[in-house]
Amino acid sequence: MTSPFPRALGEPRLLLAVDAPSLLHRNHHARAESDLRDRSGRPAWALHGMLRQILEAIERFDPDAVIFGLDDRTASVRAKAYPDYKAGRAVKDAALVDQLDRAGALLDALGLATLTPAGLEADDVSASAATWAGRNGWNCVIVTSDRDSFAHISDHTKVLRLIDGGMGNAPLLNPDRLHTLYGVAARQYLEFAALRGDASDNLPGVAGIGAKTAPVLLAQMGSMAAVWADIDHCEGRHVAAALDSWSTETGGRRVGAAVVRRLAAPGARERYEFNLAMMAGRDDLDLGLTPDVPGTPGLLPLDADRVSRVVGHLNVGATTSLAVRVLSERILAR
Repeated sequence: MTSPFPRALGEPRLLLAVDAPSLLHRNHHARAESDLRDRSGRPAWALHGMLRQILEAIERFDPDAVIFGLDDRTASVRAKAYPDYKAGRAVKDAALVDQLDRAGALLDALGLATLTPAGLEADDVSASAATWAGRNGWNCVIVTSDRDSFAHISDHTKVLRLIDGGMGNAPLLNPDRLHTLYGVAARQYLEFAALRGDASDNLPGVAGIGAKTAPVLLAQMGSMAAVWADIDHCEGRHVAAALDSWSTETGGRRVGAAVVRRLAAPGARERYEFNLAMMAGRDDLDLGLTPDVPGTPGLLPLDADRVSRVVGHLNVGATTSLAVRVLSERILAR
């Protein structure tokens, strides 16, 4: 499969940032019937599925470095600020918890880079990876099943979203494809999400401003900062006029006054700003990447004996052979 980033001489290097928990969750549910066990007899189907998808991604994108974000499973700054954060999600199966707890050790043992930020989540690592790549002149691909990472899409960062059908059917989202999906520019996605809310994280949106209205509002006004300023200084007259003009051009009913009323309602701005704070990924984490120091964690290729020994513990010979080839034997043309 052809890489989405031309890797000709002089092209930017590529960082692959993997949301490990999202891959583990998906593979746990997709592969539980296999009841795969490692050589110690412990559950390994989610770990094995995650590793297979990682190997496919590395083979597809040919990255120079790989970093895995992991959730801090002992503390959460978001849950501390909002105790109902992610409330309503089913209790995790014990076998999944066991594999979530072991994932970091497996990846570290291979020689790959992992980061479990205190009180934070894998998405914060993805946000920091995108920022690190832009600051260092690299490209970045984030591998995840979580929509939160869409906020990090830019000219240098794309998101490979794992959905039903596995790696081969995963869409690679760039700014143009994001706009096609949601009707918003990449720089506006976080504001769009804060207006819409996120049921999976138990974050209600601004009442009456859903996934259809939010893109129109942002397209007509450019940013929520402009919207709030107009509501503060002009009672939203320019917002209403812009939306009504759009309605006239598209043949729809005039919605300007109704949208302004919803945005000016008590608690609406507070809900938006709270969602924005909860959804924004930390982009200033120290990833510990030292790409100019050969042999440091995260850089490819890896030691073949080490890969064989670590992956071999999962007890699937074909995956061990694939891992050695992809992680150790491939000639990474630059």
